[in-house]
Amino acid sequence: MSPTVFTIMISSLATGTIITMTSHHWLMAWIGLEMNTLAIIPVISTMYNPRSTEAATKYFLTQAAASAMILFSSMINAWQTGTWDITNLSYSPAHILLTTALAMKLGLAPMHFWLPEVLQGSTLTTALIITTWQKLAPMALIFMTLNNLSTTTLILLGLLSSIIGGWGGLNQTQTRKIMAFSSIAHLGWMITIASIMPNIMILNLVIYMIMTTALFCSLILSKSKTIQDTTATWTLSPTLTTMMMILLLSLGGLPPLTGFMPKWLILEELVAQNLSPTATIMAMSALLSLFFYMRLTYTTTLTLSPNTAQAKFKWRFKPNRTTLLMWASSTISIFFLPLTPLITQ
Repeated sequence: MSPTVFTIMISSLATGTIITMTSHHWLMAWIGLEMNTLAIIPVISTMYNPRSTEAATKYFLTQAAASAMILFSSMINAWQTGTWDITNLSYSPAHILLTTALAMKLGLAPMHFWLPEVLQGSTLTTALIITTWQKLAPMALIFMTLNNLSTTTLILLGLLSSIIGGWGGLNQTQTRKIMAFSSIAHLGWMITIASIMPNIMILNLVIYMIMTTALFCSLILSKSKTIQDTTATWTLSPTLTTMMMILLLSLGGLPPLTGFMPKWLILEELVAQNLSPTATIMAMSALLSLFFYMRLTYTTTLTLSPNTAQAKFKWRFKPNRTTLLMWASSTISIFFLPLTPLITQ
């Protein structure tokens, strides 16, 4: 894809998200979501192989179905209430349709099946866009309609997503699929707390995006597409290897790293709302996710791939340059926890 076309696509992607996030009318929100979907499809299918074409087709069908459901829910709500205002969603069937559609757009369980397949068929850079930027518009719609959505439904969706996100990633060998299940699990945590404490949901979304960006930048730099590829990271850069180890532990939610902050705040709030069983299940599901992060950590830092004297090491090739985005996001992903009292004031 030429730089000009890529720039147009990314600009359209950003514009679509911004239109959805700033709109008050359901039709404008829908137009933003459609722009978003249509802009990312050429980016997914840039590889010109059957797998990327399949990924683009799956993404288009899923997102188009979800957009149609959003449009239908807003239409029946407008029919009943006489208003197209996003915040005035008071008709019960419209809530159910909207919740289902947004869960499908985000990749929440049980509507998550498209996400690992689409990420596996796209490049690491495209996977980064899908797991971070593409979550903003649906999350904005959830935030705007929170007062009208069912708390019980959101908590059940969140619980299911966190469990399936942990369980699904256990036997994966592809880093993109692991990141897809990681995304499902993290979104589960966000949705669980959404109707109880929206501020924590936004904080969790921001931290998740920063940590995911940092890890994807590391994977792009080390060209690690499978777990086996991560064993050769040490020959590329010992510093990068150490950084990846700490990033993975942060994504797993271990203190004293940044990833512990949202989990800590969410569990604290769930217990304060007398939802101790929910908090217990969430904490147990975090252990499932932690297992596959630990497995990636182990292969990255504690194993070296068997190499003969004639084998070409990664450092013998032309190295990619580390970016400012990678170092900034990595630093925030590691050292942000002491600022928790400042953020939660």
